[in-house]
Amino acid sequence: MAARCRRRQVVCLCVGLWVCVAGAEPLRYSVAEEKKSGWLVANVAKDLQVPAGRLSAGGARLVWKGADRYLELDRRSGDVRVKEKMDREGLCGQREPCLLQLELVLENPLELHRVEVQVEDVNDNSPQFPAAEFLLKIPEQIPVNTRFPLEEAQDPDVGANGIQSYAISSNEHFRLEVQTRADGGKYPELVLQKALDREAQAQLVLILSAADGGVPQRTGTAQVRVDVLDVNDNLPQFSQAVYRAQLLENSARGTLVAKVEASDPDEGSNAEITYSYGQVPARVPELFQLHPTSGELSVLGLVDFEERSSYELNIQATDGGGLSALCKVVVEIQDTNDNAPEVTVTSVSSTIAEDSAPGTAVALISVRDRDSGENGRTSCSIEGQVPFALKRSLENYYQVVTQEPLDREKVSEYKVSIAARDWGAPRLSSVREIRVRVSDVNDNPPVFAEASYVLRVQENNVPGLLIGRVQAADVDAEQNGQVRYSAVAGAGGELPFSINAESGQVYALRSLDYEERREFEVRVRASDGGSPPLSAEVTVRVAVLDANDNAPFLLCPLQNSSSPGAELVPRWAGAGYLVTKVVAVDEDAGQNSWLSYQLLTATEPGLFAVGVQSGEVRTRRPVASPPDAVKQKLVVVVRDNGKPARSSSATLQVLLVDGFSEAHVQLVAAPPEQEPQDSLTLWLVIALSFISFLLVVSVVSAVGMRLCKARRGPERYVAASRKMWCAPQLGGNPAEPRGAGTLPESSCSEVCLSAGSGASEFKFLRPLFPPVAAERSAAGGPVLGSQLSSRVKSAEESPPEVSADVFHFH
Repeated sequence: MAARCRRRQVVCLCVGLWVCVAGAEPLRYSVAEEKKSGWLVANVAKDLQVPAGRLSAGGARLVWKGADRYLELDRRSGDVRVKEKMDREGLCGQREPCLLQLELVLENPLELHRVEVQVEDVNDNSPQFPAAEFLLKIPEQIPVNTRFPLEEAQDPDVGANGIQSYAISSNEHFRLEVQTRADGGKYPELVLQKALDREAQAQLVLILSAADGGVPQRTGTAQVRVDVLDVNDNLPQFSQAVYRAQLLENSARGTLVAKVEASDPDEGSNAEITYSYGQVPARVPELFQLHPTSGELSVLGLVDFEERSSYELNIQATDGGGLSALCKVVVEIQDTNDNAPEVTVTSVSSTIAEDSAPGTAVALISVRDRDSGENGRTSCSIEGQVPFALKRSLENYYQVVTQEPLDREKVSEYKVSIAARDWGAPRLSSVREIRVRVSDVNDNPPVFAEASYVLRVQENNVPGLLIGRVQAADVDAEQNGQVRYSAVAGAGGELPFSINAESGQVYALRSLDYEERREFEVRVRASDGGSPPLSAEVTVRVAVLDANDNAPFLLCPLQNSSSPGAELVPRWAGAGYLVTKVVAVDEDAGQNSWLSYQLLTATEPGLFAVGVQSGEVRTRRPVASPPDAVKQKLVVVVRDNGKPARSSSATLQVLLVDGFSEAHVQLVAAPPEQEPQDSLTLWLVIALSFISFLLVVSVVSAVGMRLCKARRGPERYVAASRKMWCAPQLGGNPAEPRGAGTLPESSCSEVCLSAGSGASEFKFLRPLFPPVAAERSAAGGPVLGSQLSSRVKSAEESPPEVSADVFHFH
């Protein structure tokens, strides 16, 4: 009985407590979302009108119906505070009001109080359309006032903070109307107000905007693209409006990024969905590959974080009927340290003058590392031993400047290597090379290859003959290094030489004669083409080399147009007796002027000899009176030592006499003798024949005249001696060369001694016969052509009278 009574008491107590709780009004409180932890919501002790100690003594606690605990109770003060921040949209979504149900429990005695906390909305979300762009494909000629519902924007806020209005950009074909659903939601509709014409305009792009009623007001926009077509009643639908994925840069080709899926409730071909890119940048299809049927998005190209850190891809699902839907895939690229510093040449001077001062800027470079942090921090330097340095100007900008004077003639071009390194681990670096060409400045004069030049030319050269070359080099370049040559005018007058201004070749303008001038001195100037021009001079000595172009010239006996004189040799002369000396000179030099003498012909070959070097004519043996003829004829040839040798000949007449005190001259004409020649020509035969004829006529005439005078009486004068003197005819034929090997004209004179005079008398008589000029053979050798003529003066009984042309020698 006792147990049954207790059971009844408990049941009654519980029923009474339930009735109290059910009948009592709950404690209602409100708190705005997003309040920080510790925010005071209410004081339940005051609201319940109980002492503060009752809560502590009764073990007051809050009992939640859910698992989350957003509020907490302070038993000592009775304050209910926010334990953690609340998001109304996360707790209640679009439900209004948003209430949190909990109970306050007290013990000893047991008390139960209901508590309702309303979470109030704040305008912390903007309206957002499911996609950034909506595609409408509307057949042309569709009736006016046809409506096209658009997807509504979503705003997690409620009430006045939710979406309040829609608007469309101004256009002539559509207007926007906002419809309200039974649940109070608003959605926009496009109403066709003007018929579409695809041929006139195939596509319309409209901007749809949604605005909430919060303060401040928030808006969201989307683009509506209307493609005018020819109807499928179901559009493909994606499982998600936005897909998000993360991808490491430099991922291998084929790496899966994301997979999109769309479905279409239609059947047949209208349900067959193909995936393609919507409006995406041109770079996207190069980096990502979209499978047209599976919707898998994979890596195709090299994805670089430094190029772009994220990609937004619009993917379109199109069914077989041509209807489509769009979704967005956001791919975030994660960075890795894979970039070396980049050296960029912003400005460069490809050439710099060699006289540029130190510190002259050559190039402006910039260094950039696309990485960040320490990986993007860089240092820059110049490698190698070059006369350049880096000078920092702005952030990450450097100037390449000259560090010391330049000399193009030593180094005409520099390769400047600029190295940039980052501070990553491991350190990456790059090198950029620039070429700097040193432009020339005219700072070097021409330099001749030799300190002086000696050129040699053979005399009798052809005019215009190249005799040599002077050469100067200028280490400068281009116009500054182009050398031109010229002769410097001197005090010696005009020189017979010409210098090629371009090549420096020296030409003889005329034929040179060694005997006239043996050496010339020319100053040659070499000037470059710089501004101002620099020059150098050198002395060129032109030596004229001798050629054997002159035959020996006979000084004694001098050969001229007159008949040669005779040398008197006494019959008592012994061996070695000096008869005369042939003297000749040669205007040539060296071995061309070395002369040798030779006896070519003689009446008595063994009687006379000629000194090879001295030209002295001496007797080889004593003169024999009976066998040796009175008149001796000698032909002496003088040759030089040139190649080919040239020669001249001298004809000597020698009279053998018994004594100089007795006038005794035997005038016996010697038969003409033929001189040996290297070759006989027709002209030589004719000349000899003519001379022989004249000789015969002269002899006959002389004999006849002698016989006539013998009949008149005895001779009163005895010719003691007769000698032929050679007088040079300086006024002779100027066309005949000196010492050319011919016998020049000579005058004949007779030496007569009277028996009774006390002094020797030399009487010069005119020649009996005109002299015959010597002919030169075709071979160039001399031919004797003069004939000795003489006659004996008859002695008259009366003493001789001395005429005006008689010279007395005492």
